[in-house]
Order: sequence, then C-alpha cells, then structure tokens
Amino acid sequence: MEDNAILDRLEEIRDFVNANLETLIEEKIAFYGEVANVAGQVVLAGGKRIRPILIILAYELAGGENIDEIIPLALSSELIHSASLVHDDINDESLTRRGKETIHATMGQAKAIIAGDWLFTQGFGLGGRYAEDVVDVMAHYCSQLASAEFTQIDHVLDLSTSPEDYLEIVKGKTAGPFAAGCKGSALIAKATEHQCAQLLEFGTELGIAFQLVDDLLDILGDDRMGKTRGADIFEGKMTLPLIHALTLLHGQERIRLAEIITNFDDSLFDELISLLRSAESLIYSEILIKNHLERALGYLDGFAECDAKQLLKHVVTMVHNRHS
Repeated sequence: MEDNAILDRLEEIRDFVNANLETLIEEKIAFYGEVANVAGQVVLAGGKRIRPILIILAYELAGGENIDEIIPLALSSELIHSASLVHDDINDESLTRRGKETIHATMGQAKAIIAGDWLFTQGFGLGGRYAEDVVDVMAHYCSQLASAEFTQIDHVLDLSTSPEDYLEIVKGKTAGPFAAGCKGSALIAKATEHQCAQLLEFGTELGIAFQLVDDLLDILGDDRMGKTRGADIFEGKMTLPLIHALTLLHGQERIRLAEIITNFDDSLFDELISLLRSAESLIYSEILIKNHLERALGYLDGFAECDAKQLLKHVVTMVHNRHS
C-alpha cells in the first residue's frame, strides 16, 4: 500500500469506530438517560482510538473477514479505556481532560464514579458476547488494570521506585489492554495458538513503547497529550525518566532532583530537564522505545504479507513518531 493509502485506510477505520460509538451512545441515552449522556461525552470527546484500531487490524491479520464480528470488542475496548480515564481523573484530581472539564469537576466525585462504573459495565456487556476464552482474556486484563492502579498509588512520590516496579505498572495499565485486544481479536478470528501468542506479545511491546512515549511527552510538552505539561510529575507519578535519573545521579544532583520531584512547580521545568539530560535519562527512554517497537515488529514477521500487516507496521511507526 502507498503511504497515502495507508493513512486514508487508518482514518477510515477511525471514522468507522467513531460512527459506531456515536450510534451506541445515542441508543444508550434513550435507555439510561443522564448517566449515559454524561459518560458518553467522555467517550465521544476524541482520542486516537488506537485500541479499537489495533483490535480491528489484528483481527484482519489473523484471518478474520467479517468486520461485524469484531466491532463489539473494538467498541468495548474504548468504553473500558474511557472508564479508566474517568476514574484516573478522580484519583489524580485532574480538572480537565482533552481540553474539557472532567466529570468530577462539574458534577462531583460521586457521579463521576458512577459514570465510570457505567462505562465499565457497558464495555463488559459488549465483550461478554464472545466465547469464554475471549471473555477470560478481557477479564484478566481488566483485573491487571485495577491491580496496576493500586500499585501506582502506592508509588506516588516514592523515590525508591525501581524500573521493575515501573514496568509492572505499565504492563497492567497500558500494555495489558493493548495485548488483550490483539489476542482477543486473534481468538475471535480462530487463529492458531502460536498466532494468538505472537499478537499478544506484539500488543505488549507496543503498549510499553506507547507509555514510554507518553512519559517523554509529559516532560517535554506536547499539545497532542490533551493534558497539561508535567501533569504526571505534579501528580507524583514516578515515570521512567525520573526513576532512571534518580538511579544514575549522585551527590548534590541526586539530592536536587529529589527536591524538585517532591516540590514540583512550573518554574522548575528547565532545571528538571537539565538534570534528566545530565543523567542521559531522556536518551535512555528513547533507546527503550526503539527497542520495544523493534520487538513489536518482530512479532509480526510470522504473518503473511497483507494490508493489515502494513497498517499495523504503520501504527508502530506512528507511536515512534509521536515524540520525534
């Protein structure tokens, strides 16, 4: 496929997902009223739709031919992701998301929790239409997501957080949903056990890289993030560049970095970046991103050449280019 054709096809899939989400929310509002309307606004506020796009492409790569067969899982992934964002915003006390006020900022914490619960329920309702093995994969990753959230809260402003701690959180929060979506798609397409395993690993590696890029963009600033620059640092989240620098720096530099992380404000950005560059932590993150993306591509090698494979390779490139 030509580059323009690839971009057009990805945009076509994104539009298709958006149209289905809009129809779904409209139908749910008729039954559930305000909670569906409020929660639906989060779903329809925008986003990359990378999870449903991956699910559709993984399904096609694994030999699936009936798009209607995979749509419930694709929509389910976006509803569950939106639910996690609603609850994350409560935990992080975030007042905006994608340029709009969060539910808890406008309607209070109680209604925000209920709206997030409603989204989880609707997501599981869609995913529950599949065979037991697919539902098991979905339930497992949602459980991992909750476990990772618990762990991340424990590590807020914990300067002893290790790279291993960080990786376990990322595998649960970001990589898990990517991996489960890809494997679930393969199961629905009735792929071989080996193909299911390969797509699971592809999703894991892509998800880790995706989160590493997010961590870099949070520090360096990027309008596409949909949140304030440095939001993770303000919230006390220990991302990999910070963990790496705390490990590598010594003496006064390490002491100063700890002070900055613990008492962060906008005026400290330049000094923080300077210390991260001194420890080569940004370069280290970029190297890891490249490594994980290369591994992701490697897991596609065993599949026959087709449009879906080319599109997935382009998604890998898009993840890399987000921080370039």
